[in-house]
Amino acid sequence: MNYYIGCDSHKKYSVLTAISDAGEFIPLGRVEHDKTTFRNFLHTLPPASQIAVETTGNWYWIIDEMEKAGHKPSLTNSGKAKLMMGQINKTDKLDARGLAILTRNGTLPAVWIPPGDIRDQRELPRMRMAMVNTRTKFKNRVHATFAKYGIVFDEVSDIFGKKGRRLVEEAMKELPPETQYSVREQLQLIDEVEQSIAQVEKRIKEVIKEDHAMQLLLTMPGVGPILAIVIALEMGDVNRFMTGENFASYSGKVPRVSSSGGKTRYGKARSDVNHYLKWAFTEAANSIVLQQHKMPDCHVLRLYFRIKKNKGHAKAVTAMGRHLAEAAYNMLKNDVPYREPKIKQLVSSDPG
Repeated sequence: MNYYIGCDSHKKYSVLTAISDAGEFIPLGRVEHDKTTFRNFLHTLPPASQIAVETTGNWYWIIDEMEKAGHKPSLTNSGKAKLMMGQINKTDKLDARGLAILTRNGTLPAVWIPPGDIRDQRELPRMRMAMVNTRTKFKNRVHATFAKYGIVFDEVSDIFGKKGRRLVEEAMKELPPETQYSVREQLQLIDEVEQSIAQVEKRIKEVIKEDHAMQLLLTMPGVGPILAIVIALEMGDVNRFMTGENFASYSGKVPRVSSSGGKTRYGKARSDVNHYLKWAFTEAANSIVLQQHKMPDCHVLRLYFRIKKNKGHAKAVTAMGRHLAEAAYNMLKNDVPYREPKIKQLVSSDPG
């Protein structure tokens, strides 16, 4: 007899419930997240049990232990699973029971579990992204500090370059003493973060070898070696997405749609998306805008200007990101490099 198990995981413990082919429920109880205790418990379960696990922050090691014990774990989208359970009340036991039922019925909203080596390699570009965000925050603080005192730098576009830093040093004489101290400390932190970013990028190039998918992604406008790595690792197997729109939605580039009575409204993208892909395609889009003088005939740039005219920069960049996400899907699905979309010509029906 087969058993289907639901695992409602938390930070310090998990609650599990099983259901048999005959529909009999078997509460398995609560298991503390001590690795030895958890391993011993897994060996008490029937061999090769199907176990549904919610996407909590600590699922990596839980999935690893289940796979080592010979079971078949499935990672599930917790938000969608709860909607499908249709439960009014919420307890750990009810959640575990609901996951077991969905597994038995074959309706569990499962998500892809990347192999262990991919999960490990992902940490490098994800760490780099966090460092870049930190650097950007400090840079914005420095800009804001000078703006408070009416100090502008029209001579350079980047005050953190060599010429810009010389101008910053000169301009700091106009700041009050403690503000000067604050700016100097932040500049030092920016330098330290930039050194760490350079070390991480070197490590990425050493550890993550460029594969065929990354080579294809490099043919896209706005995508360099780091973004190609991020997109390839975060996407995983392209065949897990049904369409390019599905992948763009997973990447946080498709707005919510509410259409009723002939009126259609577009809202923000969902929050439960892959934020690393969302960042990558936004970075690629912004890179194209910054280097627009190098690619005047680029389709995605024309898209940007057309949408920016009526809806502004932010929505235009989002539309660019969606185009790039759908393009990335089609490229990897069909094993072809990026090609500029053909502009359809209107053909006159008048033979004269």
